[in-house]
Amino acid sequence: MNEQRACSIEGRIGFLGAGSIVEAMLAGILKKQLVAPDQICVTNRSNSERLALLAQTYGVRTTHDKWEVARSSDILILAMKPKDSAEALKELAGSVKSSQLVISVIAGVSTSLIGEWLGVDCPIIRTMPNTSSAVGLSATGLAANEFASKEQLALATRLFEAIGTVYTVAEEELDIITGLSGSGPAYIYYLVEAMMGAGATAGLDREMARQLTLQTVLGAAHMLMETREEPALLRKKVTSPGGTTQAGLEVLESYQFQKAVKSAILRATERSREMGAQYR
Repeated sequence: MNEQRACSIEGRIGFLGAGSIVEAMLAGILKKQLVAPDQICVTNRSNSERLALLAQTYGVRTTHDKWEVARSSDILILAMKPKDSAEALKELAGSVKSSQLVISVIAGVSTSLIGEWLGVDCPIIRTMPNTSSAVGLSATGLAANEFASKEQLALATRLFEAIGTVYTVAEEELDIITGLSGSGPAYIYYLVEAMMGAGATAGLDREMARQLTLQTVLGAAHMLMETREEPALLRKKVTSPGGTTQAGLEVLESYQFQKAVKSAILRATERSREMGAQYR
């Protein structure tokens, strides 16, 4: 296949940051042939070994010159850690033009603050993917500032659809998405830990407990998606009066399981807002 003909997004894409989300995006957009490897350049602050690995694995260009990446990219994706973002973006002031599309995966940092640090009024789209992007199953929220066009929002959507599903929201909702789906995989992993541990404690081989737990979680997710029934209804369908499921649910209720999960999501949402506030 002619690779250039297959690629459907024109222009150069620069990544400031080289962590796991960046690698997931590289794998997704290259697999779907949205761009060619030579359209992409990745930079980080000092980890040459990491850049070499990405170059070898994906065939992309790499550099430690973030100013060159900022100046030369049609789409600039900000993927540094939140604690490093203010210093890094202020150093780029004057390097980004108003015609460039900036996409941020920095948790908690608003589009207005990014524009202020960069010193330019440009289209900025803020996103919140989650770690399931590594297997192409992220749930990603997108929010655009006032300078972003519908076409640019559609372009960002295509990029993030390469690693999962995408939902366009108002920017103030991104903190909620952070608490719900951004941090959400960790809640599921915590539940899986407990289920596996209980199976092993009851006498199952640990690998058997793992496989049964994973298939149970996968099956429940598919039931919810394919039947489109409310989770409360599906729960009631498998809960016979006086049966094993009811006995287990009564224990969860005694520990206020639902209240604990809701409180965790609300606290994570609040923490996202706190993180954003500390940069203002």
